[in-house]
Amino acid sequence: MLYPLKFKPVFKDKIWGGRKIKTVLGMDYGNLPNCGEAWLISGVKGNQSVVENGFLAGNELNELVEVYMGELVGEKVFEKHGNEFPLLVKVIDSNDWLSIQVHPDDELAKKRGLGHGKSEMWYMLDADKDAELISGFNRKMDKNAYKSYLENNTLKEVLHTVKVSKGDVFYIPAGRVHALGPGCLLAEIQQTSDTTYRIYDWDRIDAAGMKRELHTEEALDAIDFNETKECKTKYKSKLNSTVTLVDSPHFVTRLLSASKPVIKNMYELDSFIVYMAVEGACLFKYDGGELGIKMGETVLIPASVGNLIIEPEGKAKLLEVFMDPAF
Repeated sequence: MLYPLKFKPVFKDKIWGGRKIKTVLGMDYGNLPNCGEAWLISGVKGNQSVVENGFLAGNELNELVEVYMGELVGEKVFEKHGNEFPLLVKVIDSNDWLSIQVHPDDELAKKRGLGHGKSEMWYMLDADKDAELISGFNRKMDKNAYKSYLENNTLKEVLHTVKVSKGDVFYIPAGRVHALGPGCLLAEIQQTSDTTYRIYDWDRIDAAGMKRELHTEEALDAIDFNETKECKTKYKSKLNSTVTLVDSPHFVTRLLSASKPVIKNMYELDSFIVYMAVEGACLFKYDGGELGIKMGETVLIPASVGNLIIEPEGKAKLLEVFMDPAF
């Protein structure tokens, strides 16, 4: 019988990473000098999550999808995505600017033999004063104009930059040029893909004295050159209620704010649910046991788990992520 699953994080050292994954979220990533990412739930080949609780401890996520199929991810989700878990859930700590980058959509990724495209969303767990990010262009562009700004090292002039605060939400569809600035600690929900086209890296030099590889030509056919007028998701959190943040063909993300126990009946959803605590802590009670998570931690609720009780410790906020079988 399947049960709520916790996984061992996979930590990534990044040239732009910091220390907040340890100091704010309390995760032990060992001796990494600049931990930029913690992959909390991943089916990416070579970086698969490993179960750390219950009788399935030690098993990789995609192994479980292959064995349990629709029981784990939902029947229609399994029909569409097969043995690869369809989402990647991370925490990111940006202590410096990430490269300006873009991801291909499903059509282009398939054409290039890259599997899935990569649309993603960000939820700001914390943000320093004056922290900012880039999402899209501040005017309509075309390939020639874009290449001219890139070659003249003035690309930043035409990018849409926005200040960020704790609790802000951003949806980044495939094709949108984007970058995180310093001072952001965030949850990222994305399609299962590790394909990134790096456009500009601030002329940065790594520890070996080398610049990181750029993907100038590969990115051209991936970029959406339209103007981005509004990139921040508007929503209003309601206590003891769930509000939708993202409703896309790739995933649905809601925000659950709770100060009292919440009962979830998931028999008709036909999808797994990933919960991430973004404020506070809570306890999940299910038939056969209970499991707790705190800020920055995740739990995967298999599709076959029916009734679930979520008990917050005081007040808590949770991201609730699943696949809509209708897409």
